[in-house]
Amino acid sequence: MKPDIEIAREARKLPIAQVAARLGLSDADILPYGHDKAKIAHEVIAGLAGRPQGKLVLVTAINPTPAGEGKTTTTVGLGDALNRIGQRATVCIREASLGPNFGMKGGAAGGGMAQIVPMEDMNLHFTGDFHAVTSAHNLLSAMIDNHIHWGNALRIDPRRITWRRVMDMNDRALRQAVIGLGGPANGHPRESGFDITVASEVMAILCLASDLADLQARLGRIVIAETFDKTPVTAGDIGADGAMTVLLRDALQPNLVQTLENNPALVHGGPFANIAHGCNSVTATRTALALSDYVVTEAGFGADLGAEKFLDIKCRLAGLSPDAVVLVATVRALKMNGGVARADLGAENVAALQAGCANLGRHIENMRGFGLPVVVAINHFTTDTEAEIAALQDYCRTHGVRAVLCRHWAEGGAGAEDLARAVVEMSATHTNFAPLYPDEMPLWDKIETICKRIYRADHVEAAPGVCERLAAWQKAGYGHLPVCMAKTQYSFSADPKALGAPEGFMIPLREVRLAAGAGFVVAICGEIMTMPGLPREPAALRIGLDGQGQVQGLF
Repeated sequence: MKPDIEIAREARKLPIAQVAARLGLSDADILPYGHDKAKIAHEVIAGLAGRPQGKLVLVTAINPTPAGEGKTTTTVGLGDALNRIGQRATVCIREASLGPNFGMKGGAAGGGMAQIVPMEDMNLHFTGDFHAVTSAHNLLSAMIDNHIHWGNALRIDPRRITWRRVMDMNDRALRQAVIGLGGPANGHPRESGFDITVASEVMAILCLASDLADLQARLGRIVIAETFDKTPVTAGDIGADGAMTVLLRDALQPNLVQTLENNPALVHGGPFANIAHGCNSVTATRTALALSDYVVTEAGFGADLGAEKFLDIKCRLAGLSPDAVVLVATVRALKMNGGVARADLGAENVAALQAGCANLGRHIENMRGFGLPVVVAINHFTTDTEAEIAALQDYCRTHGVRAVLCRHWAEGGAGAEDLARAVVEMSATHTNFAPLYPDEMPLWDKIETICKRIYRADHVEAAPGVCERLAAWQKAGYGHLPVCMAKTQYSFSADPKALGAPEGFMIPLREVRLAAGAGFVVAICGEIMTMPGLPREPAALRIGLDGQGQVQGLF
């Protein structure tokens, strides 16, 4: 088959107004960004309130491996397949970050015959949403230091400023920095640093806000520092919330694009699931639910991270209740979980597959623990053998779930019709969805609950000062907030090399951060970084323009 980028460039795209029409939207309801992408206007979204809601389907996966799982590809393929069998379905996914694209991950628009287009735009600057988040975040950073420079009327303690700066690129050298050097004209020297834009609380707020008024209210609640007497200081106290909202006004409107099969897709927001909450925007999801019979959305990385946060954070804060869960797995990835080296994945190895299925089984148990029906999507590779597929389906059967073989990468929506029918059948049943923990549970207990019930850790070991900080936030009225775990995506544990379904381990809790505007507490575990670094040979070394001015090396 041709490379993904060639398939995307050969796509017969509809004018974006025609894609909007499939959702019942007129030309006046959208704000075009060229011929093949647009934003849905604020007024239109407000007018959808009270409409009947479609079915919400979450696509998640086993823990990621270098062998590949294909969660986004499956999300797109399922959306196309649902449309093929007569359902009005919309795909909702996140936008791509420049950091991983120029680092090691590559594109984030699906693959093969199950892609969203325009692929190149999506994976580069798209409609500028990430730049708006970066600008709004750093405006607040600049206003904090400016406030201190001009007299510090709020008596902010520079040693207790927690608001850092961000950029949408991997750059380990900026993790820790000293700013304000060069004398009084340049401000007060202090320690600070950078996170990647997707880890910004502003990104989380953009993804969780329901409208512009809610956006500004959340921005105003961001806690950026403490005073000398340890009183919290917010972005509203600094007076930055209004200007930040202006910068984010257009970015809050969901982006409308299309699949290769010309079905509607809303691509909006971009938090990573290993360091943030890993879900597309509430605005996009709600808009799609009001305009479609089925909404197929994904949550980042494995179900232990993205799906847990989708269910415990996004659904809790937005009042959403999913109707079905699709858990993506591949024979190759499960064999790698069973101890097979990447170079040997092409050879049949049923025993290794069966050993690696422990990872899949734990994710099945976790998702069913939320009271949701689960179907396993086997994302087919040409090296899969009949014996391996049969063994995987037998394993799923013993866990009380169906495993459907899917060929959407090669065949598009036609290759996922069996999965689509299974989803329609499952979503017709009543669910007993409930988050993992209640709002009133103390913050520390929420962290322990996730670590023990989802990861299967024996205990959590907190760094000095962490418990005291959680207790202070509990006392200050933040105890009702959910918890956003920042942890390696490669393992249930905090050790990225511990594949399969490890047990008897400890989760080291290194740091906690309060995201009062977004509405959660971040718990940073192990060696996970909120500013990634580039690999030894970053993808940027291969990226450039060919003789026709087209991008090469990005995908």
